[in-house]
Amino acid sequence: MKTDSQLQQDVMAELRWEPAVHAAQIGVEVKDGIVTLAGEVGSYSEKLHAERAAQRVSGVKALAVAMKVKLTGFSTRTDADIAASAKNILSWTSSLPADTVQVMVEGGWLTLSGNVEWQYQRQDAANSVRYLSGVTGVSNQIAIKPSASASVVKSDIEAALKRRTAADTQAIAVEVHGGEVTLRGTVHSWAERDLATRSAWGSAGVRNVIDQMSLVY
Repeated sequence: MKTDSQLQQDVMAELRWEPAVHAAQIGVEVKDGIVTLAGEVGSYSEKLHAERAAQRVSGVKALAVAMKVKLTGFSTRTDADIAASAKNILSWTSSLPADTVQVMVEGGWLTLSGNVEWQYQRQDAANSVRYLSGVTGVSNQIAIKPSASASVVKSDIEAALKRRTAADTQAIAVEVHGGEVTLRGTVHSWAERDLATRSAWGSAGVRNVIDQMSLVY
């Protein structure tokens, strides 16, 4: 198992390796395997790339984000301009039915609301706007309409896990209450954890996924 010092060096190296990140502006602290990223970045997209870079490093148990987005020069835009751009790009997102997603912008922070049928539609909406110039953050408050029974959702998720993972899927327990799915058990990497949660979100009518899985290296 890596020491906190080794983990800090690895995260810093991964940030330097990521071309979308100005690593010199980001501070890295590690305590008991929990990584904290601090500092200022020039865009929301850079903040996301930094978070993902840290999560790629083996040994990271959890990630705390204290980075701030500080826009400069041509990156600064009015809220009205950002809202207009967001509505335009959402209208061109093929997975979204027309006028299903509403947009609100305050201080560069973009909030999405509305109702869709699938998690991938909810995610597509957020992905389409988070890289817009001038955006300092995105809150995805889009709701998912319930459609299937809890027993069907549970069996669909368990079948998806068996198809997609080489590891023992019995180590992951699936509980469904209404449109809420809880995952328990153990995983051995961030990639395995991400695969399990994406499999849960892949069932129609899932409105929330609670990740109570333990990461064991």
